[in-house]
Amino acid sequence: MSKIVTITFSPSIDKTTAIPALIPETKLRCANPKMEPGGGGINVARVIKKLGGEVTAVFPSGGYMGKFFNHMLQRENVPAIAVHTINETRESIVVLEESTNNQYRFGMPGVELFENEWKQCVQVIEKLKNPEFIVASGSLPPGVPLDIYGRLAKVAKNGNAKFVVDTSGEALKHAAEEGVYLLKPNLSELGSLVGVDNLDIANVEEVAKSLIHKSHAEVIVVSLGADGAILVTENETYRAKPPAVDRKSTVGAGDSMVAGIVWSLHRGMNLKQALHYGVACGTAATMNPGTELCHLQDVENIFNQLSKV
Repeated sequence: MSKIVTITFSPSIDKTTAIPALIPETKLRCANPKMEPGGGGINVARVIKKLGGEVTAVFPSGGYMGKFFNHMLQRENVPAIAVHTINETRESIVVLEESTNNQYRFGMPGVELFENEWKQCVQVIEKLKNPEFIVASGSLPPGVPLDIYGRLAKVAKNGNAKFVVDTSGEALKHAAEEGVYLLKPNLSELGSLVGVDNLDIANVEEVAKSLIHKSHAEVIVVSLGADGAILVTENETYRAKPPAVDRKSTVGAGDSMVAGIVWSLHRGMNLKQALHYGVACGTAATMNPGTELCHLQDVENIFNQLSKV
């Protein structure tokens, strides 16, 4: 079993296409669609595999779309444990308007999971032997309790695994309350954890350390979009701002950053290096269309630039 495991409760088949212009009440001729497996933890697993790592993805999968989803992961050689579900795996659509270069992202509702289905996902994690990292990423579909990541945090502690969480809303709060190894909120999500609207970047370190002192996390990485990210621990604070690149898509950039951080920590990098590598992965992902995610050579080039700063 891989030392890195991801869990995704709401995977999706991501379809990417392009149109000349978005015009209402008109039949729009789309480019040939590209279909890829997606969802938070799925993207993390795909990126780690692209980087040359070993990882296992755990997720629910149902219906004909679920079988196709499983096939796509197999095609990318990503080891997986799929929990069979009654409902079909969902789809999402990304449309590029070529005349403006605007990207429209249509996320379909999460597919309901029944109690026995999400419990089977948790049981898979419980039965894993000696994972080093368990990465929970993405939104929760109907039927899954909002404290599920808090429950998984306990499972990780019992197995001496480092639990990494990238989610939002109540699910993020429950995970933080239980305590995890690493939280990856964005600026708004970090503010929501402490009841602060419109949190300023200048206050990130103070707010993050207040959460760390309450034992909510050992490491907090706050994503700042094109401005990079800030990593905070009890005794360390680092910021990484990426170089300007030709951005084609932001889909999966945050997941790519999480993958880069986890993979680099697994390889023995220190926290500063891991932040740089994660930001390099997130930035590299924006250089590719749709949900293609990052390419290793782009990651290495950006990482080398950040390491010189």
